[in-house]
Amino acid sequence: MLLVTYLNYRGIRFAAQFQIVLTVVIALAGIVLLIGGVTNGEPSPDPAFIGGAAGVFSVVLAIPFMFVGFDVIPQLAEEADMSPRMVGRIITVAVLLAAVFYIAVIWGAGRALPGAALAESPLPAAAALSALYDSVLVGRIMALAGIAGILTSWNAMVIGASRAMFALADSGMLPESLSSLHPEYNTPTKAILLVGGISGLAPFFGEGMLNWAVNAGGLGIVVAWFLVTVSFLLLRYREPAMERPYKVPAGKAVGVFALVLSAFFVYLYLPTGASALVWPYEWAIVFMWGLLGVVLYAVSTGESRDTAEDVSDL
Repeated sequence: MLLVTYLNYRGIRFAAQFQIVLTVVIALAGIVLLIGGVTNGEPSPDPAFIGGAAGVFSVVLAIPFMFVGFDVIPQLAEEADMSPRMVGRIITVAVLLAAVFYIAVIWGAGRALPGAALAESPLPAAAALSALYDSVLVGRIMALAGIAGILTSWNAMVIGASRAMFALADSGMLPESLSSLHPEYNTPTKAILLVGGISGLAPFFGEGMLNWAVNAGGLGIVVAWFLVTVSFLLLRYREPAMERPYKVPAGKAVGVFALVLSAFFVYLYLPTGASALVWPYEWAIVFMWGLLGVVLYAVSTGESRDTAEDVSDL
C-alpha cells in the first residue's frame, strides 16, 4: 500500500504506468489459464448452478464490487488527453472486456478442478493453473498475477477516492485542505495520504470486517448506479437539446433498462431480498456511512473554489 500511495503522490503518470504493467500481467495470466482450459481441461461434472436461486444471489451480492474500479475512468476524464466521446467509448469497452475476462477465468478454472476443490483452495486460480499444466511453478506464477490484481484494485481505489475527495473538498463538502495540490507534482496529496492511510489500516480489522465492508459497500455502489440512471433519464427529458459529446445509442431504452436493473440490485440487498445484508454488522456500516454523509452535507459551505485550471494539470 505504501508503494501505491507513493506512486500516486508523485503523479498520475507514475500510477498509470504501474497500472498498465500490472494489467498486462493479469491479462497474460488469464490467457494462459484459458488456453489451458481449452487444451488440457475437461468439462466439470458439477452442475452449472449450485443451491438454486439462493446460490446465484449469494454470489450476486459481491458482483457490484468487482466493477467498482471503472468509476475511476470518468473521475480522471479531466486529466486524460482525449475527447469526452472517446472517454465514453473506453468505459463501455472496458466494462465489456472485464465481463469477458471474468467469465473466461471462471470457465477455465471450472475445467481444471471440481467445484469442491476450487472452494477449498486458498488460491483457486493458482490451483486450477497448476492442475491444467501439472506444474507447481505455473501455479505460483498465477499467484503473482493474483497479487497484481490486488495491487491494481488498490491503485484504482486510491486514484478514484482521492479525486472524489478533492472534488468534495473543492465544493465545500469536506475540509478545504483536502483540495490542495502539491506545488510540484500537481496531485491532491493530502487526499491521497488520507486514502492510503485508511486503506493501509483496513487489513488489520480482519477478514470478517473486510467481508462486511465489501457487502455494505456493494449496496452503496448499486445505489449510486440507481441515482446515475435517474439523472441520465431526467436529463434526457428536461434537457433534450443538451450538447452530448458521447450519446448512448437508444438512450432512453438503455436508461430505463439500467434503472430497472439497478433497482433490482438495490432490492437484493434489502432485508426482504435474496442477498440481504447481515444485521447488525453490515447494516451498521451502511447507517454510519449514511449518517456521515448527512453530517458532511449539513456542515458543507456549498461554495466551490476556482480550481479548474489546477485540476486540468493534475
